[in-house]
Amino acid sequence: MKTLLCFGTRPEAIKMAPVISALKNNHLDYEVYVTGQHREMLDQVLEFFEIKPDYDLNLMQKEQSLNSLSALILEKTNVVLQEAKPDLILVQGDTTTAFIAALAAFNRGIKVGHIEAGLRTQNLQSPFPEEANRQLLSRIADFHFVPTPSNKVNLLKEGVSVDKIFITGNTVIDALKMAEKKLNSGFENDELIKLKKLLIKNKKLLLVTGHRRESFGGGLDKVCKGLQKFAERNDVQIIFPVHLNPEVRRKVFKILDNHPNIHLIEPVSYPSFVWLMMQASAIISDSGGVQEEAPFLKKPVLVTREFTEREETVIAGFSTLVGTSGEMLLKKLKGILENPPNFTGIQNPYGDGVAAQKIIEIIKCQNA
Repeated sequence: MKTLLCFGTRPEAIKMAPVISALKNNHLDYEVYVTGQHREMLDQVLEFFEIKPDYDLNLMQKEQSLNSLSALILEKTNVVLQEAKPDLILVQGDTTTAFIAALAAFNRGIKVGHIEAGLRTQNLQSPFPEEANRQLLSRIADFHFVPTPSNKVNLLKEGVSVDKIFITGNTVIDALKMAEKKLNSGFENDELIKLKKLLIKNKKLLLVTGHRRESFGGGLDKVCKGLQKFAERNDVQIIFPVHLNPEVRRKVFKILDNHPNIHLIEPVSYPSFVWLMMQASAIISDSGGVQEEAPFLKKPVLVTREFTEREETVIAGFSTLVGTSGEMLLKKLKGILENPPNFTGIQNPYGDGVAAQKIIEIIKCQNA
């Protein structure tokens, strides 16, 4: 059985890296197809994990609409599938690349494996368009590799056959373990050196990310204003790697630029971001991936969204939903810094870092 792994964004690449490594270590036939939905950020991950795509397109254009991007991915993926002739395509998560590439494979009668299946908010507008992408993808996938038992329950409620669902854990933990090992073995680059000089040792670090479309209507403004007020404290420093989306950058720089306790920096490479998470006292983010990574690192996350598909982290106490309320953000931040949570002994809901090998064993069984 020949497997084609398709991805286009940095989070997908991070979570696919362990799967690629496992395929290679098990001497299975595979190729890697990259759409380039995120170009600069994607390339950093490819380099760090030493991934060389067999098909590497550059489909993203400046301020491109979702419909234009979807049409391009569908057209170009069809050409790749004609040439690669895979028996199975693996896609990850809920991006436009994941759904449209899976659709192209489905249309050609190629089996689809969905890694990180079964996540749900049941609100098609939050996150947008990711919630729709993953629900639609679940209708056409042949293999559903779910991180947790609750993800399996979500799919069973939607009528997915139980024999198509496999609980594996999340490959993001596999990737995080790989990155942590490299960092602890002395990995360093110019970016990391600069970041280490930027931090003030006697101040608590708050790490911030934000990029969700549903926050553009004013929610991001409220979060930024809350951060601006909290940064008046002399015992904190905020590092905010600002997403490349022009609308995000306009809002963030307008409110938070030129503050002595706030560092607005360019998006950092994956190893640098992992290192920043390791140093942080708290993380403020609307990212799904960060909610998964934080439990492994025993870090609290304030989720600047109204809904989350990673409910396991909320139940375990690692994540707290604060929405886009500046007041709620300030209240929860104050509580975390004054009474740091103790996560000792709390199990990581996303597994123990062997998800990729579990996925490969399943694929091997299908090939038997």
